Amino acid sequence: MGLLTAREDLASLRESVREAHDPTRTSVSICAGTGCRACGALEIAEAFHRVLEEEGLDGKVPVRTTGCHGFCERGPLVVIYPDRVFYPSVQPKMVERIVRETVVGGAVAEDLLFRDPVSGEAFTHEHEVPFYTKQMRVVFGKNGYVDPTSIRDYVLHGGYQGLERALFTMTPTEVIEELRRSGLRGRGGAGFPTSEKWRICRAQEGDRKFLICNADEGDPGAFMDRSLLEGNPHSVIEGMLIGAYATGAREGYVYVRNEYPLAVVALRQAMEQARMMGLLGENILGTGLGFELRVNRGGGAFVCGEETALLASIEGRTGEPRPPPPNPAASGLWGHPTLVNNVETWANVAVIFERGADWYSGIGTEGSKGTKVFSLVGHINNTGLVEVPMGITLREILFDIGGGVPGGKRFKAVQTGGPSGGTIIVDPTIEARAAGRDGVPSARSLIDLPVDFESLTEVGSMMGSGGMIVMDEDTCMVDVARYFLEFLREESCGKCVPCREGIRNMLRILERICAGEGRPEDIELLQELGEVCMEASLCALGGTAPNPVLSTIRYFRDEYEAHIKDRKCPAHVCTALIQFSILAEKCTGCGACAKVCPSECITGELKSPHSIESAKCAKCGSCLDVCRHGAVVKE
Repeated sequence: MGLLTAREDLASLRESVREAHDPTRTSVSICAGTGCRACGALEIAEAFHRVLEEEGLDGKVPVRTTGCHGFCERGPLVVIYPDRVFYPSVQPKMVERIVRETVVGGAVAEDLLFRDPVSGEAFTHEHEVPFYTKQMRVVFGKNGYVDPTSIRDYVLHGGYQGLERALFTMTPTEVIEELRRSGLRGRGGAGFPTSEKWRICRAQEGDRKFLICNADEGDPGAFMDRSLLEGNPHSVIEGMLIGAYATGAREGYVYVRNEYPLAVVALRQAMEQARMMGLLGENILGTGLGFELRVNRGGGAFVCGEETALLASIEGRTGEPRPPPPNPAASGLWGHPTLVNNVETWANVAVIFERGADWYSGIGTEGSKGTKVFSLVGHINNTGLVEVPMGITLREILFDIGGGVPGGKRFKAVQTGGPSGGTIIVDPTIEARAAGRDGVPSARSLIDLPVDFESLTEVGSMMGSGGMIVMDEDTCMVDVARYFLEFLREESCGKCVPCREGIRNMLRILERICAGEGRPEDIELLQELGEVCMEASLCALGGTAPNPVLSTIRYFRDEYEAHIKDRKCPAHVCTALIQFSILAEKCTGCGACAKVCPSECITGELKSPHSIESAKCAKCGSCLDVCRHGAVVKE
């Protein structure tokens, strides 16, 4: 692996790795992202090496540990190439069978295949599994093929092809125009046109400019950026090199959360490989382009996902935002022009210049081009990372990819855009259910809503960085709003009064409602506080913090009214508003509930109906958990 000093050297490297690669050769790919590692992926890799050695195949059948494959619910994942035979939830004890039956024998271990939890149908190949069939893995797809520790693997699968095209066939102005034609919008939250940021930064005078990769991913349940850095760090480096050429920047930082140690290791290793090959440093590929990249580890403050707070943190100051103007692209890090994009945006840049703007703009909708990676979590059968074309409907994501709600329960809502996003109805039966209640207006389910920037904003939610939290019928929407406000109160930097006091006071009202102490005027007060917070806050944290409250009031106002007027929690979640009782006609007097009750509030003779003394009940639910006769009820 020598130094690449010219375009011909990169072409020679690409040719050599292609010649050394036999696409028909049997190989093993093991997901070794953070989730699968936690479930024993590295032990599985060791088991493969051991069994292959016993079979005399060690070194003949490559075993590749890759980044996250996405299907986190069924990890650790193993794929046998070239046929892409897919084995989920693999344990070390299964490895011998997989090697002997599939790697050596060419057959399939039928009982180890993925089976649909509803239909029971088995699927042999990765691309046939319902979780993957409707995905379009443009940015995330290489994770399953590329060993993140190998730059040769990345080059084999098209890596640095986009950089070569930009450097040797385009001027910087043409690079920005190509990006404009692609329609790429920032994947970090606001969806600002990426080319416009680049154009502003390029237009600034001065001999010092910076590029920043924002990997401060702080949304609960979100891990898209982490998985991209862990599994394909060279895609981010390549995107930033193209950005450096287009804007004239010579220095860059990847600002990554300290809680992402595996991502930091993978990124630093990739940077060192790129540096050794001459793809970072001075006179890259003989073009005169110079660019150096560093890693900056953040302390995990959610507010540092905001550009100006992030820049303050890199400078060594407290991570607090500042109001524009100037925009960071004009005056950012240490007062110099600074271009900030998030991990997924930079990875998209590499793909766009590899395949072309026309190809990329053919994906998605008129205003939202390309694909988006979402973390699909919560009350859903198939949790994990999904990459889908913009414009796909929520129904397709939740039912076709997500596989529905566990336990046969009903979808209720989806929170998109992280803690500052909105919660919208996705229950297909909500219209009939709501219309049947006196005084409650009919509400429309948004299960068929297209997922793109404009559609989500119109219904009071947002794309955000890509978190998607699914909730079933047993979720209390008032409690959900309280939970997200509690998170945002802790993460607010407190610099501006509207955010600091607005969030705090909205949270106090929500806590009072959940405690059964709500007042009739509370709903209107929450709306008023939310509007002030959105209009007057200094940065996007405060500007979007009311979204969970306002959206749940908009779509689930009846639940707020039930908490306030009826002193009841329809979902039976808010402890102060529920009570347990025992149905005498169903109670057999077995005494199981009394044995586990920590409050000793259950009385009754053996083989006779029992009862609960409400005043002493701690409402822990232990009695409900142990009753096998359906006698204990929660109301």
